This record gives sequence, structure tokens and C-alpha cells, in this order.
Amino acid sequence: MTSDVAISAPETAAANGHGEAHTTARFGALTLGSIGVVYGDIGTSPLYAFREAVMAASGAEGVPTPAAVLGVLSLILWALIVVVTLKYVVILLRADNNGEGGTLALMALAQRAVGTGGATIVLLGIISGALFYGDAVITPALSVLSAIEGMKDITLHFEPYIVPLTVIILVGLFAVQSRGTARVAAFFGPVMCVWFAVIAIAAIHPIIEQPQVLFALNPLYAVSFMFHHGIIGFVTLGAVFLAVTGAEALYADLGHFGKRPIQTAWLFIVLPSLALNYLGQGALVLGDPGAIVSPFFQLFPQGFFRGCMVVLATAATVIASQAVITGAYSLTRQAIQLGLLPRFEIRHTSEAHSGQIFIPRINQLLLVAVVLLVLLFRSSSALASAYGISVTGTMVVTAMMGFVVIWKVWKWSPFAAAALIVPFLFLDLTFLAANLLKVFEGGWVPLALGALMIILMYTWRRGSRLLFEKSRKLEFPLADLVAMLEKRPPQRVPGTAVFLTSDPLSAPTALMHSLKHYKVLHEKNVILTIETAQTPRIDPAERVRLEQISPTFSKVTLKFGFMESPNVPKALAIARKLGWQFDIMSTSFFLSRRALKPAAHSGMPRWQDRLFISLSRSANDATDYFQIPSGRVVEVGTQVTI
Repeated sequence: MTSDVAISAPETAAANGHGEAHTTARFGALTLGSIGVVYGDIGTSPLYAFREAVMAASGAEGVPTPAAVLGVLSLILWALIVVVTLKYVVILLRADNNGEGGTLALMALAQRAVGTGGATIVLLGIISGALFYGDAVITPALSVLSAIEGMKDITLHFEPYIVPLTVIILVGLFAVQSRGTARVAAFFGPVMCVWFAVIAIAAIHPIIEQPQVLFALNPLYAVSFMFHHGIIGFVTLGAVFLAVTGAEALYADLGHFGKRPIQTAWLFIVLPSLALNYLGQGALVLGDPGAIVSPFFQLFPQGFFRGCMVVLATAATVIASQAVITGAYSLTRQAIQLGLLPRFEIRHTSEAHSGQIFIPRINQLLLVAVVLLVLLFRSSSALASAYGISVTGTMVVTAMMGFVVIWKVWKWSPFAAAALIVPFLFLDLTFLAANLLKVFEGGWVPLALGALMIILMYTWRRGSRLLFEKSRKLEFPLADLVAMLEKRPPQRVPGTAVFLTSDPLSAPTALMHSLKHYKVLHEKNVILTIETAQTPRIDPAERVRLEQISPTFSKVTLKFGFMESPNVPKALAIARKLGWQFDIMSTSFFLSRRALKPAAHSGMPRWQDRLFISLSRSANDATDYFQIPSGRVVEVGTQVTI
């Protein structure tokens, strides 16, 4: 779930002898930034997690007992310690792909380690990526709705306006995405710092009033609760998991903030504040079981302070939503680069930070889905049932890929890697099983969204491979064609022709059609291939590979990382430094535009053929995607059956 919000910070290096101070300032800025961007989701969980878990534990009676309150509290606190602190902060933050984290970065790292037999790894990556889109839809709907519901605690007259106001805030949030997140990002850290300070301070008085709530720090209360409550304990576990949603963001935002700032923010600010707040809510309910209706907002005095808290909670939930929305953009860009989705229009919203992007089509789809969810479920309690499945599913997949990385990349023995990961995997599978009990109450939503995305990604990847194989059979070997053209050259015209192709061994379709229709050849001809690496970014020195195959033909391979947006003219400027003489104004780029038609036997079912064809039609134009000047492009149309 890589968020695109970048926080600017002072430069680390300094020639003036104050390098250490600059390093400290930058570390502080990154830590503050991580509090705002990384911890928005998990930081707003106290709004609903404790309430939902205790209500689930109370069963049919509906009145929470002290045993249920302490049991749930113990489960929440130890879930934060084991799942978030140990699994993510201590172990997975070390499994970075050249400094980048997240499920697709982990997939690329594991696939690179496994080599050719990485089909299962790719499937796991597709599943985790697809489930994240479910999370990206539910997080804004649930978090903003739960904050606005605090208005009921001020006066019940507000109740009819909760859903309309939530929809207005969400529409506004998605509307400002195209402006970029740089300006808003500056406020994220300070606002979330205020949030964590306030929720911690508000909990101190109830804890002093009911000190027995501190017994929940003993894990035996969690074990005892699960042991004595049977199926209710298992159902409760699904609601307890709401307290750790957002843990994936720790790992996904690794590339933006680095390991140390994320770890520092969690251990010294976020975890203590969350633990205090959950204990405070528990103490409040121990003193007054009726407070379970809205334990978070009842920590604050009625009137002005509670009203301020509703406003602060709304700001915090908008920040949590912002991080997951921009995460969806990043994930989409990675999926496009790794060949899991067709090309979409990607707009850069910052000249300074390449990570800050905006994808209009994803933004529109997310907005429609989020608003539909709010209108369909109408309350945070109803939506909470839908929340856990996508996140637990992603965590299970992350643990599996983590095992491969620890075994193959860290070079641990498979038994040692299993000993480390299996306990976490068992815990994740237990949480997943508990959440699956809520399928009919709303859990079907992320499953349906995830299944749809899995079908789309699998179809695009499989269809692209079949099309590549079919095209290769039909195309002429490039080496043979060049040899023929050098022996009997057609009429030459001045300038350079660049032919884009995905297969550098075969003659590009655009070149064959150009020869067939125009009967001419340029003085210089370049076969250009664009590759995506399994690493997030490529060293500029490795960006361009030049190969002269004849006096008038050369091959150029441009390599981009899966976190980079391909910019062909900028990369070709590097090629010029390497000795390739060309003038962009006398260079023509030849692209083949394929019109796909379903074949009688394609290797895919007919419905999948049609889906692949419609996806390819929706793909963004290659000229725009590769940032080639449109005035220099010649497109040649071909019809291909798949």
C-alpha cells in the first residue's frame, strides 16, 4: 500500500560541518511525516475497534462483563505487540526491495530470488494487490463515517445528516486529488501528532479511576477469554483485528520514509498512545457498561470539547483515507509496470517528487465505490464487518512471500525461516478465519472487489503472454530482415526512425508495414525495447543499453524500475551521451496500434478473450504513457486475432 505522500526534509549532507544536525533534522522530519502518512489508518482504529470487539464479545446479552472487557483489551494490546511490532516493525521492515516495501515490491523481490519458477509468487502478488483495492475502498468509507457519527454524541438532532455529510466530505476528498498531496502533506504529521497526544491524555483519568483495567496487560486474560468463550471468542477475534488494520502501511511506505523513522514513530509515539486510549476506553466501560455505545467519544466531556474532538477525528480520518487513496495510485503504477494491468494515464503532481502521482481513472472508480458503500451500509458498525477480510488476506500473503524472502534472499535454512514466520502465519490465518465468519454481514464486499481485480490482473497477464507468443510466431526474425535489407537496400530517406517493440528478436510490425506500404527506409533505424526491472528504481548508468547490429540498424534497450514512470525522450538523452547521434526533431517514432479480435481457439475461454480485448481498448495510448512527443509519432494499424 505504498502511499505517494512525500515529506520534504533538509538535505542530509552538509559541507559546513553541521552534517550531524542536518541528519537529525531530516530524521525528525521523516519521523513526523511517517506519523501523518503511515499511521493514519491504524491511528483512527480506536474510533470503532474496541466498541465492535466488546459488542461481539457481549453476545446476545449486549451488556459487557468485566471479563469480556479485560479479555478484549488484552487481545487488542497483544495483537498490536505481536502482529504490528514483531511481524512488521521488527521483521518485515528488513525485507526491502532496494529500499521499497509493499506487497508488489515483496513479490518482485521473491520472484527475483526464486527465478523462473515464480508463477506461484506472481499469483500471491496478484491476490494481495487485488485485496488491497478492497481495503482502499472500505478505509475511507468506514473511517470518515465513524468520525462523523461522533455528532450523535453531541446531539441526536444531527443523526439524519451523518450519511449526507460523509458523502460530501468524501466527494471533496477525491475532488482535490488531482492537485497533488504535497501541500496537504505538510499538515498531516502535526495533525496526527495532536491526535495521538489528545487520545492518550483523555484516557489517563478513566485509567486512574479504574486501575484494575491494567490487568489487561497480562496476556493470560486474552488466552482465558478465548478458552472460555468458544465461538463467541472466535467471532470477537474478527472485531479485535480492526485494531491492527493499517499495519500493512508500515511496510508499504518504507520507501518514502525509511526503516528507522517508521520504527521510532511506532515504538515511542503511536503504540503508547493507542495502548493508553484502548485502556482508557476499557476503564470507562468497566465503570459504566452503558458507555459501550460510543466509548471513544465519551472519553471527552459533553459540549465544546466533544465537538472539537469530532472535528479532529474527521481530520484524522481524512488523513487516513488520503494515505490509502494515494497508496492505490502507487500500487496501480507498480501493477502496470509489472505487466498486471493495462496502461492508464498517470499524471505527475510534483516536479520534486516522482512518487507523487494521480491516476484519474482509479480516482473515479474509487470515488464511485466508496460512495456506494456509504449509501449501502449507512453506519460504521455495518461497514466494520466488511473491513477485516481484505486486510487479513493481504497479511497472510505477505507472510507467505516473507518466508520465501527470508529463505532465498537472506539465505536462512527453510526450517529457520519457517520457525520465524509460521507462528505469524498461524495468527494471520486465525484472524482470516474469524473474519470469514462475517462474509454474509458485509464481508462479501472486499471479497467481490478482490475477486474482480484478480480476474482483471490474471486476464491481462495471461492475454498479454498469449498475444506475445502468437505475434512472435507470425513475425519475421529481425537478424534475417536486417541482413536482407543491407544486401538489397530500398530507397533511403534522411533522418532516424525509432521502432518500438516488446520483442527485440523479431522485426517490429511497424517496420514491416512501413516497408510494405512506403517501400523506403530511413538512413538510421533503431529498434527500441522498454524493459521493466524487478527493482523499484534503476541507476541512470544502467538505464540505456546500445547494440549496433548493422551499419544502419541498432538496438536500444531502455530499462525502468517498477516504481518509475517511463520517459523515453529523457532516457534517449542519456543514449546521446553514450555516443548515439540523433536529433529529436528529425526522428520519427513508429508504433503499431493493434486492433484485437477473438480467435476460434486462443488458449483462453471466450469471455476472457472479450475481457482482454476490452481492457486493451481501455489502455492509455503508448505515446502518452512513454511521454513521447506526439508530433514525432507515426502509428501503423494492424489487426491481430487472439
